[in-house]
Amino acid sequence: MAAEGPKKAEAEAEAAAETVATAKAVAAEEEAVVPAPGPPAGDSNSKALVVVVDKVADKPCAVNNTPRNSNDRDIALAKVEIEKRNSLIKAWEENEKSKAENKVAKKQSVILSWENTKKAVIEAQLKKKEEQLEKKKAEYGEKMKNKKAVIHRQAEEKRAMVIAQCGEEVLKAEEVAAKYRAKGVAPKKFLGCFGA
Repeated sequence: MAAEGPKKAEAEAEAAAETVATAKAVAAEEEAVVPAPGPPAGDSNSKALVVVVDKVADKPCAVNNTPRNSNDRDIALAKVEIEKRNSLIKAWEENEKSKAENKVAKKQSVILSWENTKKAVIEAQLKKKEEQLEKKKAEYGEKMKNKKAVIHRQAEEKRAMVIAQCGEEVLKAEEVAAKYRAKGVAPKKFLGCFGA
């Protein structure tokens, strides 16, 4: 039984050393550089985040003949858990920020396409109105040209009538003058009371 005591102590010391080595390995894995998510595409105002991890050279542990306390191991494991939790929180935070930025970019894209669609509709309506006004202007111009043509034709008819009347009066005057010449009489004045 006396021989079992030192063997048991040695086994416990080896188990403690393995636990410390395992804790250091886990801590080393946790300290590994986690690549930061890249900035969202198309965002020119975003600034790149660079994760800087100071590598501290692992100091070789001085071999102590005294076994480590379980309290030290618990503290080391608690630190590892805290670091792990903090890295998960940081990754979650970056992910949520990225999601929010992507959502904003998507909504802005939707708003921009809505704005462009509405502007295009208004431009089409404006063009249609301009075409209608141009058509009305052309129709109105045609009506005015037709009215001018009608007025010009009426004026030509009136001129022709005036010229015809003048020609008739000239012929009548020539006929009357021929009668007077044939009779040899002078023409009488009309409305003699007004004459001199």
